Amino acid sequence: MSTGILPTTGVPATTPTQVVSGTSTVPTSSSSTGSTTGIDGSTIAGNFQTFLTLLTTQLQNQNPLDPLDTNQFTAQLVQFAQVEQQLKSNDQLSTLVSLQQTAQNTAALGFVGQTVDVAGSTAPLSNGSATWQLAVPKPATGTVTIKSATGQTVYSGSYSMNTGTQPFVWDGKDSSGLQWPDGNYTLSVTAQDASGQAVSIPTEIDATVDSADLTQTPPVLSIAGQNYTLDKIKRVIRSSN
Repeated sequence: MSTGILPTTGVPATTPTQVVSGTSTVPTSSSSTGSTTGIDGSTIAGNFQTFLTLLTTQLQNQNPLDPLDTNQFTAQLVQFAQVEQQLKSNDQLSTLVSLQQTAQNTAALGFVGQTVDVAGSTAPLSNGSATWQLAVPKPATGTVTIKSATGQTVYSGSYSMNTGTQPFVWDGKDSSGLQWPDGNYTLSVTAQDASGQAVSIPTEIDATVDSADLTQTPPVLSIAGQNYTLDKIKRVIRSSN
């Protein structure tokens, strides 16, 4: 039974390919209710039109003996410009968000069917082979335990581990030599260094992206029965076919 870590230090089983405010106060009509915080675009637009109406009416009905102060008029014009710029900025931000969501959806669809490397402990057993990558920070001796989807321990063994990222390949057989069926299996590592101190060993998996859920924001990829966002993908591995 060929099970365990390949002796090459820091070299994975397959050669992966790196994939790579400002705010302003706007006058409102006497019928307006609520605060300006959290109001929607239609309310802002309504206040904007109200501001123009009030400004025009104020200019038309000035007291000839006491006209509008120049400083006040200038301040109102500045306020007018700020509101107009804020409305335009909101429209542009909405467009940018929509474009970003479209780009994320397109990128997610491109990963379907690809073999990728992601941080995780659950890997698929297919055709008698399941592969994990172990990121060992320093030389250690550890016990590797593999469990089925129901939580049953199907394999356990002790290994010496060198520093670096190295593969652990399981052939799907338990300690008695019984071949387990294809499916998703979870690996855990309990390790200690030469002084007996516990060593944490993160794991990664090499698996195929089964599907992409575009109804989520951001979209998520289904890999070995687990959901991952695009930022969790570390590498895309070229098929050997």
